[in-house]
Amino acid sequence: MFKEIVLSAALLLSASLASSALAQTDERDVAAEEANRELVVTFYERFFNKHETEEAAKVVAEDYIQHNPDVPDGKEPFVSYFTGFFADNPASQARIVRSATDGDLVWLHVHSTNGEEDAGEAVVDIFRVEDGMIVEHWDVIQAVPAPSANDNTMF
Repeated sequence: MFKEIVLSAALLLSASLASSALAQTDERDVAAEEANRELVVTFYERFFNKHETEEAAKVVAEDYIQHNPDVPDGKEPFVSYFTGFFADNPASQARIVRSATDGDLVWLHVHSTNGEEDAGEAVVDIFRVEDGMIVEHWDVIQAVPAPSANDNTMF
């Protein structure tokens, strides 16, 4: 009986140490995440609202990976695409409603519009940041409908 108690205690201690070690490797670096969030928010405001495509893109990696099927990979094609888009759509704006981070990822929930009369789109942009540079992007885009089945907004 004593051996079983000792063995059980040893197993519990071992599991506890393993769990503790796992928890330590999963700790978040909140300061680094906040720095990434600030980098992305500043980039976003300059790029998508002030249309400072060249200047704002200084924090975009040359080998930038794009997952939006309408926009090509690479910094230069990304900048060129939106420089043309903003020339054709000078009233385009993207209001950041909320943001969040997890590790090297930054999420933005955005209300994107193309003028005051445009109901716009609800956008979730996800950026991956590496060494102070935006290296990858995903987005999910949904049109804001005129009628809604509920009284909640999309924002």
